[in-house]
Amino acid sequence: MTTPKHYDADYYRRWYHDPAQRVITPEAVARKVRLVLGIAESLLERPVRSVLDVGCGEGSWRAHLRRLRPGLRYTGVESSEYVLERFGRARNIRRGSFGTLGEVRLAASYDLVVVCDVLQYVPDRELNTGLSAIADRLGGVVYLEAYATEDAIEGDHADWHHRSAEQYRRHFRRAGLQAVGMHCYVGRELAGRTAALERGHP
Repeated sequence: MTTPKHYDADYYRRWYHDPAQRVITPEAVARKVRLVLGIAESLLERPVRSVLDVGCGEGSWRAHLRRLRPGLRYTGVESSEYVLERFGRARNIRRGSFGTLGEVRLAASYDLVVVCDVLQYVPDRELNTGLSAIADRLGGVVYLEAYATEDAIEGDHADWHHRSAEQYRRHFRRAGLQAVGMHCYVGRELAGRTAALERGHP
């Protein structure tokens, strides 16, 4: 019988703060934020004004985003009690999960939606529900960083749902999301404005 996973202070310390074990550095997060922000603003043809960060953890993207765009409106969604108690009010992180996103009180639309290192921990029954909720609120670009069975992965393997890249693509297509490269996707609002070679694997 496996021990239930707890997203507590020890979990975040191990995977995100301890230099010996962390899976990503603050510098790597900053580079990722600059990349995704640049893609979104290139396609929107204006600065990003609003971001929804689903499964945001401690909200590590928030500081980088606000440093680059001080007036940006950031909303996080997270299920960790530790995160909600410690950072919820200060970082505008609301209670919820990928599968319950449609039930969370959110704005009607966001320029950028971030789902970073989350999808491989989402059960099949919740995956389409969450993607549909994202598509409904997508006014620009969604960053869906996920890892497939074809990838060599280091890090937290507990509660991992093994899916191939093609399985993920089918789920994304079903939600009406069009790939534009580097884990980024657009919805119906922007898809018609992309060039043929901007669009990735169908």
